Amino acid sequence: MIKIGIIIGSTRPGRNAEQVAKWYYEIAKKRTDAEFELIDIADYDLPLLDEALPAGWNQYANEHTKKWASKIAEFDGYVMVTPEYNHSTSAALKNAIDYLAVEWANKAVAFVSYGSAMGVRAVEHLRQIAGELQMADVRQQVMFSLFTDFEDMSIFKPAENKVEDVNVQLDQLIAWSKALKTIR
Repeated sequence: MIKIGIIIGSTRPGRNAEQVAKWYYEIAKKRTDAEFELIDIADYDLPLLDEALPAGWNQYANEHTKKWASKIAEFDGYVMVTPEYNHSTSAALKNAIDYLAVEWANKAVAFVSYGSAMGVRAVEHLRQIAGELQMADVRQQVMFSLFTDFEDMSIFKPAENKVEDVNVQLDQLIAWSKALKTIR
């Protein structure tokens, strides 16, 4: 069975990412073609990248890195839930990604974003990062506006049509995750 990790990509106090990721997870877990798990980067207490060697060498010195690497290695694909901060992703998500290399390679990734411009620019940056890490990013992006999908920019209330966006995205992600599993 394909295993997909849904990553909560913000550690900011009062973050919206957790609401979005939990909503997404509730939709995903109704499917029978993959297993899903929420991963909260806040649970890993990753300081700013503090590994002396490049991630591609896969020689981690710190326990927090080893714990993070072990968790990420379990999955065949990922959904990264990201806010858009200053036309990019959160520093916490970028930092968590940068800790690893081998664990991401030859796996599929999908992006869910939110912000005043629906997080589009954050995902454009993440797509470049994913390419460098040899991840296959799927086309379908699930996007939310702080103005129309949140009440007072803090209470998540997505439109009903967003459920279909999630299922289209998961169809793509699961197909790519299965395909890439054959080359790992």
